[in-house]
Amino acid sequence: MDWLHAVAGLFVGVMVGMTGVGGGSLMAPILILLFGVAPTTAVGTDLWFAAITKSVGGIVHHRHGGIEGGPDYEVIKRLCIGSLPAAIIVLVLLAQVDAHQIKSGLIMKALGGVLVMTAVATLFRSRFHHWAVHARKGTANTFLRYQAGLTVAAGALLGVMVTLTSVGAGALGATLLLALYPLRMRLQRLIATDIVHAVPLTLIAGLGHLWIGNFNLMLLGNLLIGSIPGIIIGSMLASKVSERVLQPLLAVVLIVAGWRLLA
Repeated sequence: MDWLHAVAGLFVGVMVGMTGVGGGSLMAPILILLFGVAPTTAVGTDLWFAAITKSVGGIVHHRHGGIEGGPDYEVIKRLCIGSLPAAIIVLVLLAQVDAHQIKSGLIMKALGGVLVMTAVATLFRSRFHHWAVHARKGTANTFLRYQAGLTVAAGALLGVMVTLTSVGAGALGATLLLALYPLRMRLQRLIATDIVHAVPLTLIAGLGHLWIGNFNLMLLGNLLIGSIPGIIIGSMLASKVSERVLQPLLAVVLIVAGWRLLA
């Protein structure tokens, strides 16, 4: 067993549990930049890592979230209507790309771009929330007509990003939910909803990458040894840790990783 992989899994697991962010956003660039894993293998393995760790986190949030802090399953259903078909379409297109170098380059550039967007979403999440609440004043009834459709569209966008890069179901997903449901969700419920939606999405995407051949079972096992206890700890600390401490640090790490991948 590679203990460095287990330590990386522990760190990412704690971050996912506490913030709903960090699975693909941190693990994929860690595997590529620090461990030298091929981008296609990193994304495929990371999707399985995310599916398993977020399943554990989702169970913890479901059991300990309470009425106001647990997942919003109506919102999750709307997201899945868009995200799961989008994931399948991307997988079919990826399977048609035969050149490994072209596929790796595409994933590297897409991952770098999504990481930068994730950093912005992480850093300015509270401002997005404030803007969304202000914009909804006086227009809430009108917006409700389009809310379900926009949620499905947001799910489709997340499906494309997550399947191609393994990133997007964390900070970007949470930011989209803040924009769509600023008056409906407190922070803990938002994180729980984001994590639970990521489970079927990453599972479908992971199955597709396994079919394509982008997967390393031994690497996944090493990551899970650290990540499963990590996400349990992080999920139980979710309501006790200040975002003001975590957000700037996480955003800087994501920007640096994104820049390295794009360079």
